[in-house]
Amino acid sequence: MALSRNRRSQRTVDYWPGFVDALSTLLLSIMFLLTVFVLAQFLLSREISGKDEVLTRLNNQINELTQALALEKSGKQDLEDTLATLQSSLAVSENERSRLQQLLDSGSGGAAAAQNRIGELSDSLDAEKKISARAMSQVELLNQQIAALRSQIAAVEQALQAAEAKDQASRTKIADLGHRLNIALAQRVQELNRYRSDFFGRLREILSDRENIRIVGDRFVFQSEVLFPSGANVMNPEGEAEMQKVASAVIELSKEIPPEINWVLRVDGHTDNVPLSGNGKFADNWELSAARATSVVKFLISKGVPADRLAAAGFGEYQPIAEGETPEARAANRRIELKLTEK
Repeated sequence: MALSRNRRSQRTVDYWPGFVDALSTLLLSIMFLLTVFVLAQFLLSREISGKDEVLTRLNNQINELTQALALEKSGKQDLEDTLATLQSSLAVSENERSRLQQLLDSGSGGAAAAQNRIGELSDSLDAEKKISARAMSQVELLNQQIAALRSQIAAVEQALQAAEAKDQASRTKIADLGHRLNIALAQRVQELNRYRSDFFGRLREILSDRENIRIVGDRFVFQSEVLFPSGANVMNPEGEAEMQKVASAVIELSKEIPPEINWVLRVDGHTDNVPLSGNGKFADNWELSAARATSVVKFLISKGVPADRLAAAGFGEYQPIAEGETPEARAANRRIELKLTEK
């Protein structure tokens, strides 16, 4: 009677593993979303850096054209000042010639000197007219060059505006792609989580009556003594029976998971911290843990589980789940863990 009551109390529902499972699933989802965010930021930075180079090149072109335009305007102003000076000198010469011509016409003395003076002034006036004509031609040429520069600046500004509009469109497109990628990855995580929950639920039903098989977070934990003799990597009949149940559940679940979900069942081997004897088959606990994980994987493959959906890893005594040197702590650390995850 007392033994029966004790067994019923041990089978009381423990909600803690389910809480840990939900918490680890939430953490995994957050890690995936952070990964997607970093990837989107990397793609966006690459796209923006290319656009920034184009914009910088166009801005440099505008600065060069603006400087050239300023130089042309300065030259034009100098020519206009020279032209104004020549026109003033021309007006003075015209007035002087008119005055001399009046003196000549009035018959006053010194007609010959006046005539010579008029000739000199006429020659000077003709020379100044030629200089003025050349200056006017240069001013006209400068006006044409300034107009051409203004046209080039307008074209560059239009190209710059088009580049900015294209850059904005690219940013919008990248943001939309990142949003859709986030949604797709979140859906993928949700799908994997759903199949992981199904897998855990089925294994719970199959292995619920075993006291030496536990659920820790998102992993099934088998005590090594259930599967292997001490210091060996060949499974005993009892361990093969338990692994046969696992193989059946994995094969059934693999038929339901879509092929685009890149899932894998990872088998991790762990030992306690007691060194192996020197005359044993394995040099240390590293080799023993890896050999046991590999034995489980090979057994699952022999029972029909696809080899590309399995992975084996050995951790030796360096990933304990129980601290201390007591026999109970060491027994807890000697274990095989199964975890359904992504490659």
